[in-house]
Amino acid sequence: MPIFIDRRLNPKDKSLGNRQRFLKRAREELKRSIRDQIRTGKIADVDAEHAVSMPARGTAEPSFGDAKDSGKRQHILPGNKHFAPGDRVPKPGQGGGGSSPGKTVSEDDFRFVLSREEVLDLFFEDLELPDMVKLNLKEILAFKPRRAGFAATGAPTNINVGRTMRNSHGRRIALRRPKQGELDAIAEELAILEAEPASAATHQRITALREELERLERRRKRIAYVDPVDIRFNRFDFRPVPNANAVMFCLMDVSGSMGEREKDLAKRFFVLLHLFLKRRYDRTEIVFIRHTHEAQEVDEETFFYNTQSGGTVVSTALEEMHRIIQQRYPSNEWNIYAAQASDGDNFVTDSERCIGLMDSQIMRLCQYFAYVEIIDERESHIFGTTDNGTSLWRAYNAVNQRWPNFQMSRIANAADIYPVFRQLFARQPAFQKSA
Repeated sequence: MPIFIDRRLNPKDKSLGNRQRFLKRAREELKRSIRDQIRTGKIADVDAEHAVSMPARGTAEPSFGDAKDSGKRQHILPGNKHFAPGDRVPKPGQGGGGSSPGKTVSEDDFRFVLSREEVLDLFFEDLELPDMVKLNLKEILAFKPRRAGFAATGAPTNINVGRTMRNSHGRRIALRRPKQGELDAIAEELAILEAEPASAATHQRITALREELERLERRRKRIAYVDPVDIRFNRFDFRPVPNANAVMFCLMDVSGSMGEREKDLAKRFFVLLHLFLKRRYDRTEIVFIRHTHEAQEVDEETFFYNTQSGGTVVSTALEEMHRIIQQRYPSNEWNIYAAQASDGDNFVTDSERCIGLMDSQIMRLCQYFAYVEIIDERESHIFGTTDNGTSLWRAYNAVNQRWPNFQMSRIANAADIYPVFRQLFARQPAFQKSA
């Protein structure tokens, strides 16, 4: 969660406690604004920075003052031609005593710019998710080291021998380091002269060659063959690992039984699933499918906010999802995820058809399918620990027994969303898709 630290000292007539109370009020206002923005905004915009305006009223520190409407006071005021004792003087900007338009001085609202991590903290705090899940959602993309030239420092195991020897050779040429062949030639000439009969000229030549040989040897020792300045290390930059594409299908029952409360809980669930996928895939698309007795693909605003009534035939949403996958998202190129939210009402015969569609088509293509059934809070103590329930719940329970990449849970309030994601974030056991 965001941590506000005020390190200013208390000036005269100021109170640290008042400041702390202001920060608490500001934090509550931020939570309310973020909750409203997520509820009314788009799912894809949750994973971004948010700017939150806070009204300037209530931001001043409280102070003691005289009550203007009580007590007895005696004031001696200079005379004037416009006012008499008892007249009320309007404030600037109000009535006839106000300033002219365009000259009124006003105070702007505070504007907080929250980073992505701060937005997620405020959002998850309301959902009562543990810190472990918060960190999982906020983790950065995976990175892989790639060759990126050379560096003057590094680990010994990363020394580039070729580049090091090239630098060494260039330095030795620039500093004119004596070559071994030159020393060998002088030593060979000395050996020949020392073998000849002694003479003044021979002795003088031998002395000169020995001085030259000593000078070259000293220079050769001063100029190292490989100097630390020559060494170069392989340099690596960590670049994002290219990820595959992912598509998330959001399926929701929008019949008359799904009210604003149910849709709000469904959106919270879809937001979490979208954040989960966005952190693990380079490209994530969202497909919204709503259904009553018929299903259709719609945009997000229509999905959550348009009203529609009719019967409930859940299989139409599964058929529409399968049709879209076949047309736009081949399973060999896309990681397919689906989340379905419903109150569980469905015809018994159609629930049986849903089992067939899930076993024969949908679950063979999906990496993960999550079903959440939104129930009334008064029913949570009845259905919370039992497999009994609506016809759709019983049908999906049969699917859950056969497919490990299928999870289901009931949601009565925002705090109940976590159990589904605890299963989602856990490492799933390997499974083989049926042929």
